Amino acid sequence: MPDLPEVLFVCVHNAGRSQMAAALMDHHAAGRVLVRSAGSAPADTINPAVIAVMDELGLDLTKEFPKPLTAEAVQAADVVITMGCGDACPVLPGKRYLDWQLDDPAGKTVNEVRLIRDEIDARVKALLTELVPVRCTGET
Repeated sequence: MPDLPEVLFVCVHNAGRSQMAAALMDHHAAGRVLVRSAGSAPADTINPAVIAVMDELGLDLTKEFPKPLTAEAVQAADVVITMGCGDACPVLPGKRYLDWQLDDPAGKTVNEVRLIRDEIDARVKALLTELVPVRCTGET
């Protein structure tokens, strides 16, 4: 079996954007991409509004938790997507880095977080078509 591409989604608290991105990529990739998320200063829990909007899509984040960013996680990744972690993200040669400028869901309403989720979903789907060009029939 060939090596699967690995994507690391990083935001400061790993409680919102990066958690949504990881869950969406994992869902859409259906085992064709290894997915991780992390934060440069992880929060204690995932944002409840994030859990709610992901539940609307049938994606359960209640068992997830914010994880610390490590150099090992960056080293293992083929693509590192930053979402506001700034200089805290280690830059290693040979890695592809993308910076997605997205609003932080902290303090936002469920309706506002839903818009952020939908923007992340569109970006995840576009990235997935680059990483895994042949998609299964019926995948969305």
